[in-house]
Amino acid sequence: MNDARLGPTIGKEYSMMRFKIAVILALFLVLVPPVSAQDQSRLHQILKAGVLRVGTTGDWNPMSVRDPASNTYQGFDIDVMQALAKDMGITIQFVPTAWATLVNGLVADKYDITTSASITPQRIRTVGFTRSYYQVSTVPITLKENLSRFTDWEDINQAGVTVATTLGTSHEQQVKRFFPKAMIKTVEPPARDFQEVLSGRAEVSVTSNIEASRLMASHPQLAIVPVSAPRSPADLAFITPQDDQIWINFLNHWITIKENQGFFEKLQEKWMPVPN
Repeated sequence: MNDARLGPTIGKEYSMMRFKIAVILALFLVLVPPVSAQDQSRLHQILKAGVLRVGTTGDWNPMSVRDPASNTYQGFDIDVMQALAKDMGITIQFVPTAWATLVNGLVADKYDITTSASITPQRIRTVGFTRSYYQVSTVPITLKENLSRFTDWEDINQAGVTVATTLGTSHEQQVKRFFPKAMIKTVEPPARDFQEVLSGRAEVSVTSNIEASRLMASHPQLAIVPVSAPRSPADLAFITPQDDQIWINFLNHWITIKENQGFFEKLQEKWMPVPN
């Protein structure tokens, strides 16, 4: 048999082989579809597991407060998370964490979401945030007996003044900016900065305007320094995995629905009532 007659035969066999391979690949793609982004989303993993893991510090009154005796949590954010889990048709598990490890815990997959935290440039480098559902600002607090010494921000920014702050909080970075001349004393949770003021180990600490109001009620010896204006207005939001837009989109839509229902306004009346 000569080579001229083999040429067309080999060409037909090669074409048939390519056709068969294409058919096999097509069947493989139909029978074994690739894992979609939707299947990989935290949202669908949570729904499949039937439990929402929530990281919370339990030391921010009135947002998240832990009762050591019963190991239970209560507060504005706790009610928010319980409502979220209920609307998702799943149970909830609160996972204890601290401000210094809040972000790391999420990255390490210890929880799916956190209760509210301030949106800061440092945090958004590593994690994602939902849209904000509440805003706070920063005020300084001191003992009432010190009010004659402190009437505005610059009175605090003096050598010889000790300002306490809690490790890992957004306020830790703020006090370093606000008071470069003062001595900064950083305490680690479960200790809190305002406790340093109560004990006399510090003259001042700073906190959110909402927590300051609660502290005044529970510790009458404390007072808000009558500054000209609060500083650092901050948006509060849930912390989420940075790369899961499906989970973030779901949460953003849920927040919008709850806003339209007046849910957050009712929680504000419950946890942050305006004094008569």
